[in-house]
Amino acid sequence: MSDTMPDDDSTLMTELRALLDKQAIYEVLVSYCRGADRGDADLIAAAYHDDAIEDHGGTFKGPAADYVATMRKVLPKAPRMTHAITNIMIELDGDRALTECYIMTFSRRDTGVDDPFDSLTMARVIDRFERRDGRWAIAHRRLAWEWNHEMPLHESWGRGAIAPDPAALVRGAKKPDDILYSQDWS
Repeated sequence: MSDTMPDDDSTLMTELRALLDKQAIYEVLVSYCRGADRGDADLIAAAYHDDAIEDHGGTFKGPAADYVATMRKVLPKAPRMTHAITNIMIELDGDRALTECYIMTFSRRDTGVDDPFDSLTMARVIDRFERRDGRWAIAHRRLAWEWNHEMPLHESWGRGAIAPDPAALVRGAKKPDDILYSQDWS
């Protein structure tokens, strides 16, 4: 995209269409991460076209529908986790786009293990998006693991400065128990 204002309406419309397309793709990427964090496999499923391929860097390779089916079983019992997506590059080519982004995941492994720990992981995701019937979605995803760091679980909430009584905190949860799915806005 140019760094100067377009000098005609057709160029402006082309650049606006590109911005709208990139925003739609960005929202798919972020919704996927929300789905993983909240245990909402429907959000993950919506990120893919029906015939999409998922290559999860050595942990899964096959139809995205099969990957989503696995996530429907795993996510409700998965540990608390947070996905942060950064360095998003979207290269448009008509009704196709190549994206690259980094996803940092923090997960708390404190149930069902003798030695609870926190895990910080960085992965890079390369997606081929396609626009079909006006909808952008992933047609093929490839993931590369970059690094992982594990540390003993030690949660003090700023040594009590953030929350002297952590039991009083409203905590993130899986669907339907997370505040995102609550209709109570009072």
